[in-house]
Amino acid sequence: MIDRLFLGFTAILFLFIGCESSKKSIDKVSSRNSAKTITVPSFNSDSAYSFIQKQVSFGPRVPNTVGHKLCGDYLINQLKSYRAIVQVQDFSEQAYDGTVLYLKNIIATYNPDVRKRILLAAHWDSRPYADKDVENRYEPIDGANDGASGVGVLLEVARVIGGNEHPKVGIDIIFFDGEDYGEHEDVENVPMKNGLVQIWWCLGSQYWADHPHVPKYSAYYGILLDMVGARNARFFKEGGSMQFAPKVVDRVWANARSLGYSNYFININSPGIMDDHIFVNRDAKIPMINIVEYDPDSPSYYFGSYHHTRADNMSIIDKQTLQAVGETVLYSVYNE
Repeated sequence: MIDRLFLGFTAILFLFIGCESSKKSIDKVSSRNSAKTITVPSFNSDSAYSFIQKQVSFGPRVPNTVGHKLCGDYLINQLKSYRAIVQVQDFSEQAYDGTVLYLKNIIATYNPDVRKRILLAAHWDSRPYADKDVENRYEPIDGANDGASGVGVLLEVARVIGGNEHPKVGIDIIFFDGEDYGEHEDVENVPMKNGLVQIWWCLGSQYWADHPHVPKYSAYYGILLDMVGARNARFFKEGGSMQFAPKVVDRVWANARSLGYSNYFININSPGIMDDHIFVNRDAKIPMINIVEYDPDSPSYYFGSYHHTRADNMSIIDKQTLQAVGETVLYSVYNE
């Protein structure tokens, strides 16, 4: 999860624009049609937790490493086992330090012939540096929450969809690569590329927005998950989401409230952040929101003390938080 480009979000954004199957189910009533009962399969937070644990077991998922390759292969095989149509975008991008990164976006599709589509996304790479630690600040981190949690939730969503009646809408799940290989905290002047300001974060979403997996791809809306597994996490209405897709934010937060998760989904706006959803909104023209942890009391804009440190490991992952997020996402897509 990015940290360097939070402050001055509005000005920066303006510049950019200018330049196993689940056998249980629960019956929910659609918030838009009280006469219609929708059967929503159960989200299993134990399963989501195990998916996070498995990703972390490969070691840091830093591009160009063995752990990254092993995890990528695992994600592809899991999605295929859940009856998804899987596409892989292999591409390379230059990092801020000149390193050529070999990356892959992993895309799973359900109901490919349905025109109305919902896009669900998370990034699957992990931060190459513990640059908010006091010591060993160039060592990679586990990224249990920052990266693996969103992927874990969406793997469980895929498992549920694959083993049950599908939603009426088409579903595309994208695991973006290269989100967290941005400049180290010690870099004072962000390098330029070809004389232009370059955003060295969110490489996978930038690539996908310019090279969608289906020509002229569009979606009704999208939901990005980032840092959605920490104990006592709170999710405010993030500024970029409110700028691009306020109605989607309000709908998803209302769904969370109807499920009893208003203590997680806070009905208060928070500052905008630069994350994968910005490029999906700006370049792919798809209204995507970001469910991302926000801690207004944190001295380090605005995430928990684990952020970009080696403390981002399995010890901070909480199944209740995973349940709140995963159940809300499932409820939202099954009620479309």
